[in-house]
Amino acid sequence: MCVAIPGKVIEIMESTAKVDFNGNVVNVSTGLIEPEVGQYVLVHAGCAIEVMEHEKAQELLELFADLDALQ
Repeated sequence: MCVAIPGKVIEIMESTAKVDFNGNVVNVSTGLIEPEVGQYVLVHAGCAIEVMEHEKAQELLELFADLDALQ
């Protein structure tokens, strides 16, 4: 099973972006979409695949936090 994770774009650099995943900042390819700083993106295998609405991203982040708490 593959999982895509939401993260917040904090910087844009040509075809990549710095994306914050709960304090972990990762360079992500943005070749498939055109996000803006401050938006949330859904990331799979190092590629941003979708720009997400803030509420939807927060909902997913809360679900991941709940799953983490169960472990």
